[in-house]
Amino acid sequence: MPSLEHFRQRLSHFDALPQLVLLGILSGLTTGAVILLFRLAIELPQQWLLPAGISERFESLPTWQRFALPMLGSLALIALLPAIPKASRAVGIPHLLERLNYHQGRLSFFNLLTQFIGGAIALGSGHSVGREGPAVYLGGSCSSLIGQLLRLPNNTLRILIGCGSAAAIAAVFNTPLAGVIFAMEVILLEYSILGFIPVIVAAVVADVMIQLTLGPVASLQLPSLPPEILPELPMLLVLGLGIGLIAAAFIITLEQSLRLRRHPLWLRLLFAGLVAGLISMAVPDVMGTGYDSIERLFHSPGTLELLLLLLVCKTLLTPFIIALGIPGGIIGPSLVIGALGGALLAGLGAHLGLNTSLDLFTIIGMGAMMGAVLNAPLAALIALLELTDNSAIILPGMLAIVVSNLTLRSLFKRASAFQTILQAQGLDISQAPLAQALSRAAVGSLMERNILDTQSPITPGALERILDQKPRWLLVQQDDEQVLMPPGDLSRWLEKHADDPADTTPIDLLQIPANRQQVVSVYSRATLLEAWQLMSSTGVTALLVISNQDAPLGVVSRAQIEEYYNHKQAL
Repeated sequence: MPSLEHFRQRLSHFDALPQLVLLGILSGLTTGAVILLFRLAIELPQQWLLPAGISERFESLPTWQRFALPMLGSLALIALLPAIPKASRAVGIPHLLERLNYHQGRLSFFNLLTQFIGGAIALGSGHSVGREGPAVYLGGSCSSLIGQLLRLPNNTLRILIGCGSAAAIAAVFNTPLAGVIFAMEVILLEYSILGFIPVIVAAVVADVMIQLTLGPVASLQLPSLPPEILPELPMLLVLGLGIGLIAAAFIITLEQSLRLRRHPLWLRLLFAGLVAGLISMAVPDVMGTGYDSIERLFHSPGTLELLLLLLVCKTLLTPFIIALGIPGGIIGPSLVIGALGGALLAGLGAHLGLNTSLDLFTIIGMGAMMGAVLNAPLAALIALLELTDNSAIILPGMLAIVVSNLTLRSLFKRASAFQTILQAQGLDISQAPLAQALSRAAVGSLMERNILDTQSPITPGALERILDQKPRWLLVQQDDEQVLMPPGDLSRWLEKHADDPADTTPIDLLQIPANRQQVVSVYSRATLLEAWQLMSSTGVTALLVISNQDAPLGVVSRAQIEEYYNHKQAL
């Protein structure tokens, strides 16, 4: 029966597909359970507190309660977050990306708790944030914790975080394919066949689990598309441009508001609650994620003035309070903002006598805004396809999403919301091809296991017996010093000094002429990228690979890593 250690060893290889599929199933089940609890923690209190008894229906509250609820949420966060160590407060997708790219995907259970409780408070109190970002963080975190608990190689943690992220989107939206594309496009920043399969498995498992327990997600009820779409294409180009302008306003607001993070956390949270409460008194639709506002657009869109007011408030308020530290997400609000922008343009077109479809423009606006703000055009397109269940959305969706992305990135030179937050922290998560390729396998997949250890000094006869075993490397120990030596140099030295076979004078292996290097150790679970970076920083050309119990396992060399990379590039 294969052992857990054998399972770990197989996962260190790039092609450990059966093992990765098993982990995808485990990630999907765990993430589905966590997201189930997260949704209940948000929806049950809302259904009990709101007069309409419907989650997200904050518009049914009296005016004073619309002010009080975000303020109470901020006060609860003020009581919670400052009492938590600073390292455990960092949450959200930007923090997930930071840990994935700078800390080998190791996430903390305490940060997961902070996101769960803080996100539930922010969403339950009507702050203008979404649940999808916190859900992705929860899914990625609990999947990372599975890998850490099982002490799996670091290259596996990367795939597990992708599995958890996809499973979270699938559990929140019932859009498993969009979850998969989001995980590959935004979280892992790469597409690979071996990465796709476990991520797909995790998304499907989580989606099925949520549908079996809570039923299909009813957050978004989209109408059917009009039969004729081609005549709308010219105006859809205008829609893409307009959404790109709105996305730029969103990102610039986020960028400028992040400067306020130099102020104390309690003051920022209090200010966020005050601003959110005041705006909610005048514009109740701005509260919460706003999915109910999208549904009302299809039935009674309201006046152009009201749409413009809600669009401006939502576009400015959401990035403002996110930057101040409210632990919510931006994916849901981006869909709502895009829907408002599409409905506004459709209304303007109708006012000018154009035959613009309100339903089509509202739906396309959702995808265009999501694709631009997240820098995830393909995930946005797939989300539209799954939400509408109509392949006719692909052509107009592609057109508007491409134009909105080009407008934001080429005209305004702005990165995605997540990259903007990371850049404000002085971080860069872009990966070169070398880093991507070396992150996919652990050193255990390449290391040379034929290594023997010996003490120095050593007699010629004992050294000859060791060399007769034809090791690839010798680990030489003398007092507290350890060095790695290739046996070829020692064999040549013995041949040169073989004049007196009876000579039994011990040989000091650390003094004879030979190629040797100081031992620098790396754990077998480390990725090839970590090994490469360690070699570069220490100046060595080979590393001693050790087990979780610090026992020597083998040696990995720079030449082996270079050969691995060249082989992968040739495929």
